[in-house]
Amino acid sequence: MKKKDRAERILNYLEKLYPETPIPLNHKNNFQLLIAVLLSAQCTDERVNKVTPALFKVGGTAIKMSKVPINIIYDIIRPCGLAPQKSKAVRNLSIILCEKYEGKVPNSFKCLEELPGVGHKTASVVMSQGFGIPAFPVDTHIHRLAQRWKLTSGKNVVKTEEDLKKIFPKDKWNKLHLQIIFYGREYCTARGCDGTKCVICKDCFPNRKKPVVTKK
Repeated sequence: MKKKDRAERILNYLEKLYPETPIPLNHKNNFQLLIAVLLSAQCTDERVNKVTPALFKVGGTAIKMSKVPINIIYDIIRPCGLAPQKSKAVRNLSIILCEKYEGKVPNSFKCLEELPGVGHKTASVVMSQGFGIPAFPVDTHIHRLAQRWKLTSGKNVVKTEEDLKKIFPKDKWNKLHLQIIFYGREYCTARGCDGTKCVICKDCFPNRKKPVVTKK
């Protein structure tokens, strides 16, 4: 089966399995989405969602967050891990948003990636889910599945993103990246599937016998 045909089958199957793709991180505005995504680095969405209600109660906007003492931010987000770095990033980016963007989150990759603690993946999530601008954020699930499905060489997440953008229609990116994440968490997990067990892996590679060793 050619890569193009696999991609089409995968897209159709995921659309049937996940017709709706609610954003996993709870938020009420783009600032809260930005902070939640930042906190999710090396942390589960479930844990982030337990922490953010208290955080957004004291700082639900950039203006309010910029006035919250860093030690209070630290105490609230500590369960998410990397609290020293994340608390500084949350406070500092809030101040920058107030000084440069009137407290609003900019809808620009360049501007977002210049903010403390905001990398390309975080910016991509905000652009796609916050502003509806086509982007393809690649997390560990997408990086793993794209390799198992032979849609990329898996050299690195940058290459994976580049390859997926080439093969899937641009108007599908924002929804598809969530669909792949959901599937990776539920069916094609790191330990539960090795490239030979889940429905998509078996459908696309019926003759595959050996487990797929994915690159991190």
